[in-house]
Amino acid sequence: MLDFVINFKNFKKMNKYIYILFLFATFLLNAQDSSNKQKTSFKVFGNCEMCKMRIEKAALSLKGVKYANWSIPESQLTLIYNPNRIDLLDVHDSVALSGHDTSLKEAPNDIYNELPLCCLYPREEKTKPRNK
Repeated sequence: MLDFVINFKNFKKMNKYIYILFLFATFLLNAQDSSNKQKTSFKVFGNCEMCKMRIEKAALSLKGVKYANWSIPESQLTLIYNPNRIDLLDVHDSVALSGHDTSLKEAPNDIYNELPLCCLYPREEKTKPRNK
């Protein structure tokens, strides 16, 4: 009976060590993951809440994008992403393929023209170089 009490005390002590080890390992994994995150913002053209949902969905559909928030008044998309998993140009491509021009990528005309009327924004005319 005495052996059982001694072994039970050792078992409780060992559980504490396992618990502490588990907490330490979790802390290390989270610290390592957060060091790979970068925050950036860039211009994305749009008008309304439907645009906001479409733009954020396009960004968040990519693996490596952890957070996406498009501000309607500023037309700025703010991202938190892992540059080891995704290139920022891929985010521009994804948003453009959803119908919205970005600071680096223009949406294809056929996709832009399919947007609801409230989402159509004035597009800047690209001037073509003149032949001399």
